[in-house]
Amino acid sequence: MCGIVGYIGKQEATPVILEGLKKLEYRGYDSAGIATLSDGMSGIRRSEGKLVNLEKLLREQPLSGTVGIGHTRWATHGRPSETNAHPHKAGAIIVVHNGIIENYLQLKEQLKQKGHTFKSDTDTEVISHLIEDKLKGEQDFEKGVRLALDELRGAYAVCILNEQVPNILIAAKYGSPMVVGLGKNEFFVASDIPAILSHTREMVFMEDGEMAVFHRHLVQFSTISGKHLDKPSRHIDWSPMMAEKGGYKHFMLKEIHEQPRAVRDTIAGRLLEEDGDVYLEDLNFSDRQLASVKRIIIVACGTSWHAALVGKFYIEEYSRIPVEVDIASEFRYRNPVINENTLVMVISQSGETADTLAALREARSRGAMNMSICNVVDSSIARESDGVIYTHAGPEIGVASTKAFVTQLTALYLFTIRLGRATCSIDLTRGQKMISALKKVPALLEEALKLNAATEKAAKNICMPAISSIWVVARISPLPWRVP
Repeated sequence: MCGIVGYIGKQEATPVILEGLKKLEYRGYDSAGIATLSDGMSGIRRSEGKLVNLEKLLREQPLSGTVGIGHTRWATHGRPSETNAHPHKAGAIIVVHNGIIENYLQLKEQLKQKGHTFKSDTDTEVISHLIEDKLKGEQDFEKGVRLALDELRGAYAVCILNEQVPNILIAAKYGSPMVVGLGKNEFFVASDIPAILSHTREMVFMEDGEMAVFHRHLVQFSTISGKHLDKPSRHIDWSPMMAEKGGYKHFMLKEIHEQPRAVRDTIAGRLLEEDGDVYLEDLNFSDRQLASVKRIIIVACGTSWHAALVGKFYIEEYSRIPVEVDIASEFRYRNPVINENTLVMVISQSGETADTLAALREARSRGAMNMSICNVVDSSIARESDGVIYTHAGPEIGVASTKAFVTQLTALYLFTIRLGRATCSIDLTRGQKMISALKKVPALLEEALKLNAATEKAAKNICMPAISSIWVVARISPLPWRVP
C-alpha cells in the first residue's frame, strides 16, 4: 500500500506533488520520492524514511518542471532504502507504482537476458525496464506502455513519464486505486482523493484495466487494450477530514473496508494452485528443514497473540504438529524447553514489539529454528528472523486492529499449507482445495461488508433493548454488577 501523486499543467509540479504526498503519508512512510520533467530533462529526488527527509532534500536540491510524479512507499519488495524508493528510471522511462507485480521475477530474468541492468530489489523497477524494452521497437510512447502493461500480472496503479515525450503523463490501474482530478488546463492523479482535493473537486474514478493519457490541455481515457472510453466526472463535496478517511466516519471503519484488498495483496503471487502449494519468498526453509520440525511455539502480544491462537488450530489440524502459544512478555521468563527440532514463530504487526523481539532473541540463543510474520519490511524482527512471511496490510491507523489481524490469519494459513506440503501431511488434492477456499476469502469479505446496513439495523433492534434491560436489572439488583 503506497501513495501516488501525479501532475501536469501550468504550476510548478513539486509543491503540488509534495502537498499531495503529505495527505497520503498514511499509505506509506518508509521512503518517498519525486520526479519532474523540464525541457526534456528529468530530475529525481528520493529519500529513505519519512516525508520530512524528502522535503529537506528538496530544499537543498530543488526540482523544477510543470510535469511530475511522486510516491510515498510502504515496502513490499526490497527493504526500505533510497535505492528501493520510487520513482524508478530505466533509460528515458520513469515510473511510480502502487501494488504487487506477481510475475516480476520472471520478467526481470527475461530483461536481464536482454542486457538490462537493475539497481533495486523492487518489483516496480521491472515496469520501467519493460516499457523501455518495448519502446526499442516501437516509437509510440502510448503503445509501448500498453504492450508492457499487458505482460504484467498482479495489482498496479502506475504513473509514467518519458523524457523523450515531455508533455505527456500516462496513468493506468489494475487492482489498486487511482483517481483523476480535473482542473482548468491542468490535471491531477492520485491514489486517493485527499491528495488532490485542495486543487479540484471534479474527480474521475478509474476502473481496473483502464488507462489515462494526459496532455497539457486534454486527458484521454481508454482501456489498456486501446478502446476509447467516455468517463463521467463526479463532484466531491467531502470536507478535507472526510476525504482523508475515504468518506468513512473514522479510520477504523475505513480499515475494516480495506480488509478484502489487504487479504488479496497478502496472497498475491504466492498461490501455486496446480501444485497445491504456496510460494513464500522470504521463508528461507527447505522442505527438509520444515520436515524436521517436531514442535512449534508461536509467540506474540495483544491482537497478534489472538491470531496465534487461531494459527494453532490451523497447524495442528492440517499438519499434525503440536503447537504452543505464548504471550511474548512471559516467554523468556519460563525457561522454555527448546531444541533444534523446535520452530519458534513470532508475530508482530510493526516488527518492533519489544517483548516479541526479546522472545525471538531468546529462541535464537537456544538454537531453535525461528521465523516471523510481520507487516513491515526490514523491521527489527524481520531482520533478525531466519525466515519471514510479510503481510501486506499497509499502515494501520485505527487502534483496534482490523486488516492487520486478518492478514496475520492469512499468513498463518499460507504457512500451514507450506508446512503441510513439506511434511506430506497435506496431499495435492487437499492443498488444491485449501488454496481454492483461500482465493474466495476476499470476495466473501466484500459480501460480508455489504451487510453493514442490515447489521446496524439488527444491532439497534435487538442489542439496544437488551442493553437497556441489563441496565435496569443492574440498577435494581443487589448483585455486584459493577466491576470496580
